[in-house]
Amino acid sequence: MTAAVKHFLDLDEIDAGTLRGLVDDAVAIKQGTAGTDRPLAGKTLAMIFEKPSTRTRVSFEVGMKQLGGEVVVLNGSELQLGRGETVADTARALSCYVDCIMMRTYEREKITEMAHHATVPVINGLTDHSHPCQLLADVMAYEEHRGPIRGKVVAWSGDGNNMASSWIHASVRFGFRLRIACPPERSPDPDLLAWARANGGEVELMHDPVAAVTDADCVVTDAWISMGDDDTSRHNLLAPYRVDETLMDRASEDAVFLHCLPAHRGEEVTPGVIDGPRSIVWDEAENRLHSQKAILTWCLS
Repeated sequence: MTAAVKHFLDLDEIDAGTLRGLVDDAVAIKQGTAGTDRPLAGKTLAMIFEKPSTRTRVSFEVGMKQLGGEVVVLNGSELQLGRGETVADTARALSCYVDCIMMRTYEREKITEMAHHATVPVINGLTDHSHPCQLLADVMAYEEHRGPIRGKVVAWSGDGNNMASSWIHASVRFGFRLRIACPPERSPDPDLLAWARANGGEVELMHDPVAAVTDADCVVTDAWISMGDDDTSRHNLLAPYRVDETLMDRASEDAVFLHCLPAHRGEEVTPGVIDGPRSIVWDEAENRLHSQKAILTWCLS
């Protein structure tokens, strides 16, 4: 790895000004005012998927092609990585052939090791620890509908999972208040909460979803069971944190609802909320394309 390589691994590893610039770039791309149409002509992106994907795969592939580049899609089962080759050797080999690597995997350590040994940018397409690309689309969607997110109150109700972790990172970097409501058994990593507070973040962990959502400007949740996880026992544990119309009505009158998708209607959210007038999940989903293009351009600039 050289000092000039720009990885996109986690929001806590990138300064606030750069992240603000990436959201602004994504807006410009969406509005067609970003300048050069095909800035990545001649570049190739390798995408490694050890977890299934819809939005991440399509947005990165379409985005890279719209920017003029090429894409190689690699499933984990098709790689020597899945047959015992080290992450380090895979990183070195891919760096000989492509200009950027996007990886969607389970362990955070795999992404970290890939970036350490690659000589090209590495992008975190999702791990069990975080989902940083999604947060740029989320912030962008909120600001399209309600203006700057700085100083606003975002309420999370549900599992303290990888998406909750990235919302914690984002609250520090974008300057909004975050209330996280989840069962004690499913709380985010205490070290992550300590990092947020040490860096000036206004993050409050609580176990009452009503208290978290009351007068919030934005309500967020995610699936209770992550991909590859067969622990269905947490359904009863998380049922009180379901975002239904009654809970949503406790938020501010003009609050919006976000969900990174895929959604399980009737579990973490009711159809009346996710398909209702305060839901902006489809703008959020579309913004994955524009934010991925901003990330790719930044990494390869």
